[in-house]
Amino acid sequence: MNHPHQNFAPQRLRPALLAAGLLLLAAIAFYNTFQVPFLFDDIPSIRDNPAIRGFSTAILPWHGSGGLTVNGRPVVGLTLALNHAVSGNHVWSYHAFNLLIHALAGLMLFGILGRTLRSTGLRAGFGDQAVPLAFMAAAAWIVHPLQTEAVTYVIQRTEVLAGLFYLLTIYGFIRGVDSARPWRWYVVSVSACLLGAGSKEVIASAPLIVLLYDRTFLSGSFRAAWRQRWRTYLALASSWLVLGWLVVAAQGRGGTAGFGSGVSVWSYALTQCRAVVLYVTLAIWPHPLVFDYGEMTARSFAEVAPAALCLCALLGAVAVALRRRPVLGFVGAWFFAILAPSSSIVPIATQTIAEHRMYLPLAGVLMLVMVGVGRIAGRWGTIAGFTIIVALTGLTVARNLTYQSALMLWSDTVEKCPENPRAHNSLGQALFDSGHVQESLAQYQIAVRLDPTYAEAHYNLAIALARLKRTPEAIEHYRRALQLQPRNTAAHINLGLLLNEAGRSVEAIDHLQQAVGLQPDFAPAHNDLGIALADAGRWAEAVTQQETAIRLQPDYVDAHYNLGNALAQLGRLSEAADHFEQTLHLAPDDLMAHNNLGNVWVGLHRWAEAREHYQAALRLNPDFIPARRNLANLLVEMDRLPEALHHLQILSRLRPDDREISAELARLQAQVEHH
Repeated sequence: MNHPHQNFAPQRLRPALLAAGLLLLAAIAFYNTFQVPFLFDDIPSIRDNPAIRGFSTAILPWHGSGGLTVNGRPVVGLTLALNHAVSGNHVWSYHAFNLLIHALAGLMLFGILGRTLRSTGLRAGFGDQAVPLAFMAAAAWIVHPLQTEAVTYVIQRTEVLAGLFYLLTIYGFIRGVDSARPWRWYVVSVSACLLGAGSKEVIASAPLIVLLYDRTFLSGSFRAAWRQRWRTYLALASSWLVLGWLVVAAQGRGGTAGFGSGVSVWSYALTQCRAVVLYVTLAIWPHPLVFDYGEMTARSFAEVAPAALCLCALLGAVAVALRRRPVLGFVGAWFFAILAPSSSIVPIATQTIAEHRMYLPLAGVLMLVMVGVGRIAGRWGTIAGFTIIVALTGLTVARNLTYQSALMLWSDTVEKCPENPRAHNSLGQALFDSGHVQESLAQYQIAVRLDPTYAEAHYNLAIALARLKRTPEAIEHYRRALQLQPRNTAAHINLGLLLNEAGRSVEAIDHLQQAVGLQPDFAPAHNDLGIALADAGRWAEAVTQQETAIRLQPDYVDAHYNLGNALAQLGRLSEAADHFEQTLHLAPDDLMAHNNLGNVWVGLHRWAEAREHYQAALRLNPDFIPARRNLANLLVEMDRLPEALHHLQILSRLRPDDREISAELARLQAQVEHH
């Protein structure tokens, strides 16, 4: 006797097993990303971004400084705040979240493809192969190495999140059409579209793609689609209002995107001809993959003529297909519509070409590839499809190894894109951070040669030159960096400190005052200005700057120490003692603070306390000459000559060529023998 559920269970089990297979493939392809450090834009947007330290500040569209990847994307900011609450600046939770949303997006794609291939118009063509084909296309999309930049590079979760919400918008719509209670699924669809607007501008085409999907696979015409579901389309279109407000609020992410970003519309459009053809090529043959193509732009049509003609042919084919072969037309429209916000005429000055932009468009290309493989390979299609998936997975695992350190990633980028000044500058930073200062210098010099107007490269070159004690050259490159970027506070500070060390106090003070003017709430700028003023003998002004630094940052150790020195010079010894004591409260092992506090106590005739701090400094470092010398002098003053002699003998061993110490030692020995 047959039971009703015997045939039902396998039908439900098969998609569930395939979905589990997709999750497993995602884990295999990206298992080696969890130790990938924060890289490039991750640093300012995540590691050094105070806005994501709290949920309320993270959702502000204008949070952080201009140009951050998270600006204008509150949903992304909220997820980063959640990660920070879980693991602080430890990377594992950020990568786990990226992988999770990528896997969920893969499941959404599987659901959309499966339902589409089994729809009324396509069922006859695909039959029982609909679900396996949907699985293979979704699997290839999940494990494709072109996805590594979006998934492995943490801050590009903007692309992954927007992709997930884009797919959920379509999936919710499809389910709503098939549901007895459609409004629930339509709410899911509209909500996903609104969340996508808070993630990235790529969501802009989602309402149009839903309408095109309805016309192609469900209603048969735009008129019928609009007549039946116009309320849903208006609700989806409301996401444009949200997206527009976020773009305006974020000011084009600090002017790095939009028509005022410094790149002409014509030049950017020409560059995108090359970019789009490159994206299609990498989708089919993903090599070589490049993390950063730089800010290259085409200046004339002749530079990109072959790519432009190829792109025009593709666009023409899509236009024809939309009328005569609507299914193929939809796939082409999917590709171009999703790329349009970033790869058309709206300039993105910082990255004219970027592989992460293919995150969603890749699905259309892979669907055509898998259908083509199935048609060509016939009964061997499944084996061919799985072979492709295995190969792509291996390539992704290998590509992820390149992200294991900034040094590896930028070395790879420079090798593949040697004319990219930003890649050389970033490789220089990676080398500098790993202690290879001389090698970093060479990379900065190449960056400056490739782009003499590259302010950041001049700044980094100056830092490396200063580290190598090549002060005149360092000063020259700091000045060049400031000519190109006059409001660079760090450059003003570093140049000021370097000039001060060179004895050019007037120039030093000028630059440090400019730094304070540019960033009046930055405590280190006030502290460094105070140091320069003190070195110039302007003690009262130095006190004012150090007091400001402490007001801005009460636990600022260096400012307390420097204020103590300035107050001591002004004879305000009790106040100086207070600040040296505060220094030692914050940094108990500060040798100079112990020594200078001892000097203050000597000035106040509190010899016991002075002796205690000199001895504390010597316990920390027995070879610390200033404290031992001061202690010897104090012991002489206290008439404890044998103890003083002992310390002078140690000083003589530490400084055998110091004639002054030798003379003091001889005098004291004579005194001790006389007594």
